[in-house]
Amino acid sequence: MADFFQHGAIATLHNLTDRSTAELEADLIQFSQQRRLGLVLPALFSELESDALPQILMELKQVPYLSEIVIGLDRANLDQWLYAREYFSRLPQHHRILWNDGPRLQALERELAVLDLAPQAMGKGRNVWYCLGYMMASQRCDALALHDCDIATYDRSLLARLLYPVANPNFDYRFCKGYYARVSGDRKLKGRVTRLLVTPLLRAMKLTLGSTPYLDYLDSFRYPLAGEFALMAHIIPGLRIPSDWGLEIGVLSEIQRNHAPHRICQTEILDIYDHKHKSLYGGPEDRALADKDKHAGLAKMSLDITKALFRKLAIQGHILTQETFRTLKATYYRLALDLVAVHQNNAIINALKFDRHEEEQAVEVFAESIITAGDIFLANPMETPFIHSWERIQSALPDFLPRFLEAVELDNTEAE
Repeated sequence: MADFFQHGAIATLHNLTDRSTAELEADLIQFSQQRRLGLVLPALFSELESDALPQILMELKQVPYLSEIVIGLDRANLDQWLYAREYFSRLPQHHRILWNDGPRLQALERELAVLDLAPQAMGKGRNVWYCLGYMMASQRCDALALHDCDIATYDRSLLARLLYPVANPNFDYRFCKGYYARVSGDRKLKGRVTRLLVTPLLRAMKLTLGSTPYLDYLDSFRYPLAGEFALMAHIIPGLRIPSDWGLEIGVLSEIQRNHAPHRICQTEILDIYDHKHKSLYGGPEDRALADKDKHAGLAKMSLDITKALFRKLAIQGHILTQETFRTLKATYYRLALDLVAVHQNNAIINALKFDRHEEEQAVEVFAESIITAGDIFLANPMETPFIHSWERIQSALPDFLPRFLEAVELDNTEAE
């Protein structure tokens, strides 16, 4: 059972009573009469071959309150696309799959590219951006949730708890972030990038640059890198979304920029959350040092997240120099090592496995990312870190969304 402590700038909605999924869903059925509810699932084709997604679909088949499910499918050729259509046909709800690599959507992306409006990089951010654009075009939902397709501990209560704060017309929230504990099936404490990078880095930024409403806001989230969030559909047009691993930080930052704190909350959606784990360098943890790729795994993830934070600090008016990054790295390193000891104690009292060497090795990689991200930030003052908002797309190409909707419909309904 969770505590009920409220910390920071946003509301925290706890799981105090393990209220049944049936009760939550009964409420959501009532809410859906006033606010139509949807779900976005960004997916790689490889996830269709995993053990997690079949369980997710088995649970989603039982969800009674969704008006639409939108699946963004990346890295799929024609045969894989046809397989995906059959794979998701088990869903009883109205659903559409975005074949992002298909000829129709690729043609539309080339139109955007001519005007320098297309996403600049492949990745989850691009996938989510297109899915949200489709949700705007379809106009089937007033509020929607998004979660990943690799959640090994999934049950449909996650979706119910995630949507509830924005679905309830008596609440006043426009955005809700999910949080949970990260423990793997082999009883190992996970979530290293949140525990060992984001939390100590935010606190190092407060010490180095001074406490600000923005930093206090980010530090209020119990799991800022959670891939699960829900929002009101009417706020989608103005969102600017990063295309890289800075997606979660970027979305939180955009929400803070555009909405008052009392419109934002976080909610506990699972007791224990486990999904596909990444190693530090995208391969086995014990691979030879010479073979380690700093542009993969958690090393790449930490670099993208740190760059996203630096961009946001600059937008907030902070002047960042090489000396700033050196001081920040030193402050972060000490705070992160202190947190390693705290997490070790937490693991021990809960009988979890904990590798002190592995944890401190991650801190060293993340500390290096701070300097590297700083160098990249200073060397690229003209970098455009976000995909353009859908407001911008609609202004430049007023007929784009109807044609986008038609292309998705044709992909999903034409005979094989």
